[in-house]
This record gives sequence, C-alpha cells and structure tokens, in this order.
Amino acid sequence: MRHLHVRDVMTAEPVTVTPATPLKDLAGILVREKTSAVPVLSRQGKVVGVATESDLLKKEELQRDPDGHHWAHLSYRTRRAIATADTAGDLMSTHPATVGPEATVAEAARLMDRHQVTCLPVVDEHGKLLGVVGPRDLLRVFLRPDDEIRSEIVSQVLVGGFATNPALVHIEVTGGVVQMTGELERKSMLPLVLPLVRAIDGVIDAEGKFSYAIDDTKLPMSRT
Repeated sequence: MRHLHVRDVMTAEPVTVTPATPLKDLAGILVREKTSAVPVLSRQGKVVGVATESDLLKKEELQRDPDGHHWAHLSYRTRRAIATADTAGDLMSTHPATVGPEATVAEAARLMDRHQVTCLPVVDEHGKLLGVVGPRDLLRVFLRPDDEIRSEIVSQVLVGGFATNPALVHIEVTGGVVQMTGELERKSMLPLVLPLVRAIDGVIDAEGKFSYAIDDTKLPMSRT
C-alpha cells in the first residue's frame, strides 16, 4: 500500500539561521515568514538546533520575572542563560528531533507528537538539511481527492490485497469517509477489509456491510 512520504509534503529550501544570528533578526524572520520555528545550521549545513518563537517568548518572560514560580523547574544557571541570550545559538534547542525524507507522513506525525515539537528538520544520512515539515504539511494527507482514495481502495485492498472482484463491492467516498457494501469471496476477509481501508492515506473513517460467498472459517473435522 502506497503512503505519502515526508519528501512529498516537506518545504524544501526553508529559511534557516546560524548560531550567530542575533535574536532581533531571528524574531524578524519568524514574523516575516509566518512560521513558529527555524532550523539552526552549522557552517557545513548540518542541523545543530531549532530556534522557536516559544524560545524568544521564554527569554522575554525570564527577563521580566526570572524568579517566578513557574520557572522553578529550571536551574538558576539555565534561567540566567536564557534571560541574557543574544543569539539563536544561545536559545536554540540542541539535538533536535529530525526525520528522513523517506519516512511516512504517519511516522513523522508520531515523531512530532512524541517530542512535542512543531518543526521537524528533514535531513539526509549525513545530517544535512533537505527541508522542514510542520503540522500543516502533515495535514496535507487529508486533502487527497475522494476519487483518488477510492481508486486506491480498489487497486490496493480489493484487487491487490484480496484478489476480489471490485465489481461486487460498492464504494462511496465523501470527504474522506468511506462507505462500502457488497460481497467478498471469503468470510475470513470480513474483519480485515476495513482496517486496511482505514490505513490508506486520507481516509477519515470507514464503515462497511459485507456478505461472503465462501465460509472458510469452519475447518473440516479430522478423522480418527
């Protein structure tokens, strides 16, 4: 079954900064580009961190209230370092989560959720930046046309997965929601069809009512 990959949805050649980029310039880039985060690159083009708007807001708050109770989880040294930061390198998150271009959109979404980030740098095997993906990029999977989803159900599930005659199954796809009725060849296929359909990129939900031609769930009794 074909899935969208990160390379299909990523923003190539994104705006980046270096560790030496002044915070005022960083703020200007975030506002101008209407983004919440940018990769921080070394001179060799490798990702060394990610600088975010929340990092800048944290600095602003710490300058005004360095000893506030909501910063108790940070050491004094950390609070001081953030409050006095002057460059992207001072504020950036080091060792950021990254993703490869061949990862699926679902894998990237899980990675983003696990690390609680809104920007995943896309890197090659050498750690060099190829692009970035954010939540909006990953949501593109839900913009697939209904007829494209339907065609994939026919080719990848009914024909490719079960070798079932698609003429025996009626499929309606509306806004990514799939409704299926019809006859499958074997009873054992019944619990397998809808999970496979739901795994197709762009499917919001799937429901179905099926009959079957052959009951292959009853094993013949052995003779003793």
